[in-house]
Amino acid sequence: MSSISSNPAQTPPKTLSVAQVLACGAAIVTLSMGIRHGFGLWLQPITQAQGWTRETFAFAIAIQNLSWGIFGIFAGMVADRFGAFRVILVGALLYALGLVGMALSPTGFLFTLTAGVLIGAAQAGTTYAVIYGVIGRNISADRRSWAMGVAAAAGSFGQFLMVPTEGFLISSLGWKEALLVLGAAVLLIAPLALGLREAGFASGKPAKREQTIGQALREAFKYPSFQLLMAGYFVCGFQVVFIGVHMPSYLKDKGLSPQVASYALALIGLFNVFGTYAAGVLGQRIAKKSILSTIYFSRAVVIAVFLAAPLSPVSVYIFASLMGLLWLSTVPPTNAVVAQIFGIQHLSMLGGFMFFSHQIGSFMGVWLGGYLYDRTGGYDIVWYITIALGVFAGLVNLPVREAPIARTLPGQPALGA
Repeated sequence: MSSISSNPAQTPPKTLSVAQVLACGAAIVTLSMGIRHGFGLWLQPITQAQGWTRETFAFAIAIQNLSWGIFGIFAGMVADRFGAFRVILVGALLYALGLVGMALSPTGFLFTLTAGVLIGAAQAGTTYAVIYGVIGRNISADRRSWAMGVAAAAGSFGQFLMVPTEGFLISSLGWKEALLVLGAAVLLIAPLALGLREAGFASGKPAKREQTIGQALREAFKYPSFQLLMAGYFVCGFQVVFIGVHMPSYLKDKGLSPQVASYALALIGLFNVFGTYAAGVLGQRIAKKSILSTIYFSRAVVIAVFLAAPLSPVSVYIFASLMGLLWLSTVPPTNAVVAQIFGIQHLSMLGGFMFFSHQIGSFMGVWLGGYLYDRTGGYDIVWYITIALGVFAGLVNLPVREAPIARTLPGQPALGA
């Protein structure tokens, strides 16, 4: 008995407290996502000052989303093997460098490298896939969906808090100086990462896994439900990033003041605090696929009504509030169902692949918005695409199977996948 207890391979590492994981994880997501959600406020100041087209700015943000998705896969792999702490530290440094580069880039190419590639890589290491891996390893399954809802709600609160702050910084300091201030502020993520240092990764050695990375990937990508969840997440990315980046310019084109757009983005963030938290709580009680389908169908309806109604500040605020309830509320149930099906050993990596699909959708939404605007003079076509995709995503989530996958032996391919 004593030989077993003294074997470190047989002794589970001490987990972090729920309060510590949520406090530090939520604060990191608040900063990272909060800054990111305000990038649409820079579209017109930067393009006007630099003499660039909207497509130039939109392409850089599209690359940012694609970079986030690509680097998110590798950030998840590293976090699963060596812990989240190191990944978050690197992400904070890259974020600061990217924001400074975004302010000082003289050409569209350099702007794409900094605002696009660097900040995208930074977000991969400081947002949901990595934080949810910590939650999965330290919080029991009976509270996991709720905890993921809390972390997602923190990202939404960051939007509510940071978007008006960013608007104030732009108006009072100028767009370049505002980015430099944010570059300094984002370094606060580094000390917060100390609270997510896990004992099992303290030695710097890779964690022991019953499945290899290859086995986990083959299992997931052969499983139809994983493919359906990825398809739905693609739509989520397309919708939210198109709206988040292009809605301020859409409203200004329609004659509304910039303050209306700032308030609208803030309302999205405020109401998504409630929407994401509610999705996390409901995910402990009802089928997560039903939550996801309802969210996607509801988005399609809300967008259609918004376009059909007369445009005014009041209609914008109502639209923003309703979209806020649905904004990132897909995140907790999607990640929770991945953990429920496949377990937590490779949760950050699988979440990274899932998010890569989301970011391909984000790339398409933000880039297509700029491309079609420059060629048609409006956003109507892209709005209609968002409605159709909402219906599609609602349908593909209905047949998802949430039961834990059946494996023959630990590390072996699944039965009936």
